[in-house]
Amino acid sequence: MRRALFLLAMIWPAASWAQTAPEDQSDIVILGRGLDLPPGTPAYGSTVIDRDRLTNDASGRVEDVLSDVAGFQQFRRADSRSANPSAQGATLRALGGNASSRTLVLLDGVPVADPFFGYIPFNALATDRLAAIRVTRGGGSGPFGAGAVAGTIELVSADRGDLPPVAGEAFYGSRGSESVSASVSPTLGRGFVSVSGRFERGDGFQTTPADQRVAASVPARYRDWSVGVRAVVPVGGDAELQVRGLVFDDNRTLRFRGADSNSEGEDSSVRLVSHGRWQVDALAYLQARNFSNKVVSATSFKLTLDQRNTPSTGVGGKIELRPPVGRDHVLRIGGDVRLAGGALFEDAYNAAGLVTARRNAGGRTNVAGLFVEDDWTIGRLVLTGGARVDRWSIAGGFFHERDASGAPTVTNAFPGRQGTEATGRGGLLFHAANWADLRMAAYTGFRLPTLNELYRPFVVFPVTTQANAGLSPERLRGIEGGVDLKPVPGLTLGLTAFYNRLGGAIANVTIGPNLRRRDNVRAIVAKGVEASLAWRRGAVSLSASYAFSDSRVLAPGTPLDGLAPAQSPRHAASVTLAWSPKSGRLLSLTARYVGDQYEDDLQTNVLPAASVLDAVARWPITARVAVIARAENLFDASVVTRNQAGSVDLGTPRTLWIGIRFGE
Repeated sequence: MRRALFLLAMIWPAASWAQTAPEDQSDIVILGRGLDLPPGTPAYGSTVIDRDRLTNDASGRVEDVLSDVAGFQQFRRADSRSANPSAQGATLRALGGNASSRTLVLLDGVPVADPFFGYIPFNALATDRLAAIRVTRGGGSGPFGAGAVAGTIELVSADRGDLPPVAGEAFYGSRGSESVSASVSPTLGRGFVSVSGRFERGDGFQTTPADQRVAASVPARYRDWSVGVRAVVPVGGDAELQVRGLVFDDNRTLRFRGADSNSEGEDSSVRLVSHGRWQVDALAYLQARNFSNKVVSATSFKLTLDQRNTPSTGVGGKIELRPPVGRDHVLRIGGDVRLAGGALFEDAYNAAGLVTARRNAGGRTNVAGLFVEDDWTIGRLVLTGGARVDRWSIAGGFFHERDASGAPTVTNAFPGRQGTEATGRGGLLFHAANWADLRMAAYTGFRLPTLNELYRPFVVFPVTTQANAGLSPERLRGIEGGVDLKPVPGLTLGLTAFYNRLGGAIANVTIGPNLRRRDNVRAIVAKGVEASLAWRRGAVSLSASYAFSDSRVLAPGTPLDGLAPAQSPRHAASVTLAWSPKSGRLLSLTARYVGDQYEDDLQTNVLPAASVLDAVARWPITARVAVIARAENLFDASVVTRNQAGSVDLGTPRTLWIGIRFGE
């Protein structure tokens, strides 16, 4: 009931406003998006995934579609049906995996990462609610640029033109898998409201190889749902108000009976966009999240750790102004703030099932910044540059532990810290010819450690990873150059070479047998090339992406020096071939490859290279109804997602789906 009232409270004011709008202006189109992209944006390079691709992937999951962009990765290779939610941090350019996002992920300009952990709640990001995704690798600036050390992923909600009045789909798949979603998007006055829901469940697959299974081994079952509401209404002649609410709940069982996790959240945001002479983009948001996780021993198969409660809150906002400074300039001035607070409550158990320790830890982090950016068009040349100043603080940190009788055994209060970071970026875009663009960019950036990295230890049995309340911010410096070509109609080619240095990179460092600790290493240096291709002729299209990343840890005097960062493949590629005539039919094949990568910092456990092939077929029955068949991992390739001294987890096996979609 509380969640239903939350959604109703979010949508009611905007819906009422829309209903009372004058009828004689109903021809005004409300896009429901932000301000137009400045002309210098391509200088930093980007890849756009359109709505058709988003809604026609074999898995129907945002994180898998993002794998079309070679170099995108999560901490582990598993998707949001069989990974621990707290391990779903997003990063780019092989800058190392540590479960927190080094990539800034925005939904309509609002950061979506969990305030405590920094992971992305991918199950709450339904593809049918989105119009497009733009992925920009490299350090970011502008609004919320403080967290974009590896790049920015911008999710754009579906607008009035993308949303039928009523739409939905239902799928049934292998191993009792079910997925149902629906939306109602009526036009109200000069605006619109969209209410959408999604539910999915599955009996899951065995992540444990057959020769390692025991009586306690169970399939990776999952069950999740989300409900979203969004209203877009006009405010005067040049502005619009966007109101959003989202509620989600995500339950998974991983590897052993009783190893259950749950993540849930309630998010809301209000955004005002003005397209007048003085352009304005202002927003405020609130996140309320929680996470729980039960760890089961791989030897006794009993509960060893109950991370029973991790409540957290994120509050923030930003304002961006674009004053009129002439046709040749697009000037942006603004500020933003992000406040995060949270705590963990967990109980440790012995083999007899008795509590041995009760722990409570948490704290707060704050980041507030001011930014200015300008794009200057000089004939065929566009110069772009910007600077940020951020004031950050880490405060209220603590770690308390009590024994089974309730007597305190550890009482730590960590001193607060604060600092100021100045970062910036600059680039140029030269339209050398109608078919050729040259671009160069350089940037700096920083990322504050998350509350999870600072205060929460975790266990992936038998390895324990300790938190570190003394972690420093990560600092990035990078440079890149590239070329975008359109040599013939329908063909686009892109090539980028880059060098990124992430100073003070936070890594899970081995300090003893089955024991690691989060720590700052001197740096991770990543250099490489990225290539992309998009071609279309008639009903046939081909898109491809490839990334080569030579990534190394700089840690003089330690065993890590010169090694590749954990979870960082050197090679990644994706290719999609599709046939989609105007009749609405579709046949699509997607092949993805990821090279060898290491599970750990010392390169002792290898995750072998893997290739998978997905397929999608869509056949219209009527103008608004279509039957869809999907196949994930068509040839049932073995994809190793975890390897701890030979103890292995596997990714999604061959999964077949059949379903129906209406409202297209």
